[in-house]
Amino acid sequence: MKQVEVSGKSVEEALEKALKELNLTKDRVNFKVLEEGSKGFLNFIGTKPARILVDIKPTSLELGIDFLKSVLNEMGISTELIVEETDDIVKINITGKDVKYAIGYRGETLNSLQYLTSIVVNKDEKTSYKRVILNAENYREKREKTLENLALKTAYKVKKYGRSYKLEPMQSYERRIIHATLQNDLEVTTTSEGVEPFRRVLISLKK
Repeated sequence: MKQVEVSGKSVEEALEKALKELNLTKDRVNFKVLEEGSKGFLNFIGTKPARILVDIKPTSLELGIDFLKSVLNEMGISTELIVEETDDIVKINITGKDVKYAIGYRGETLNSLQYLTSIVVNKDEKTSYKRVILNAENYREKREKTLENLALKTAYKVKKYGRSYKLEPMQSYERRIIHATLQNDLEVTTTSEGVEPFRRVLISLKK
């Protein structure tokens, strides 16, 4: 947490000075009065300035990053985080030699970390919602390509054998990839069936 010590003729003046220097609003800081200050005799002799210690509150995103780092550390995973933030999306890429442990089987660990980090980042209801996308060594891109290929191969089998096929249970974003890959196919249709976390995609011939 960043701290700065500021002085002024009064506590109020010192705080205003600190907010101006830091370019922050009052709700973004905490402060502790180190010395109240005094006007002295006749407002001149023995005058003492007021001194305050100002702490800058971490943002919701900073709290989310710290949370993710602490979880990875507790898991014994040595990694580095690369953060890219736009207006409503936060992309966090996990890199390092132990990154495979942060991904888990078919991305299950990565999805869980993404969900938990998103909760922390969006905990403050006063701030606008940010979508958190957690990636690790381009796993998301590789997984998307794998799902696209799976969709096309399964659609081929549906057309060849004239029967429907159910895919394995998937996360909602993975099911969306299957639906999007086959949405323009003139011969097959896709629907999602079941209850989370066992919801899966059914690929069938169009009637």
